[in-house]
Amino acid sequence: MHCVMHFIPVSSIQEGGTAPTPTSFPHFFDEKHSPSPTLKGKELVTDFSSRSLAESPVSVPVSKDPLILKNKAPRWHEQLQCWCLNFKGRVTVASVKNFQLVAAVDPSHNVSAAEQEKVILQFGKIGKDIFTMDYRYPLSAFQAFAICLSSFDTKPACE
Repeated sequence: MHCVMHFIPVSSIQEGGTAPTPTSFPHFFDEKHSPSPTLKGKELVTDFSSRSLAESPVSVPVSKDPLILKNKAPRWHEQLQCWCLNFKGRVTVASVKNFQLVAAVDPSHNVSAAEQEKVILQFGKIGKDIFTMDYRYPLSAFQAFAICLSSFDTKPACE
């Protein structure tokens, strides 16, 4: 997996670095821009034209050096004779859906090796159709959940 977090700068994982927190959110669907429902026959039709959304220009700060997350490389386990990730007891069932994401950092960003090894997001199976998700700064719960959901196929019941 390879995740480019355009709104989180790589500086957020440098020592003393922070991720920007928005102080306000744009109101795309306020009264001025809300679509107006109309009745067409017996059906209620709502116009979500792109023109009405485009009238409200919003500047969104995109980081020039975004945080990039990559799969943590597994280590060979001599006793089990397989590649393994250390979930520290949080994941109990082997699955192709299990993963850990760490920062993929260019050496020019001066991020310590210890920081690069820290797991930012881990997702794994703990039972039949039961998974666990652990995340840490700078990801939000919403971002972490969205990344985990993206690891499922279009047929989530199949494994």
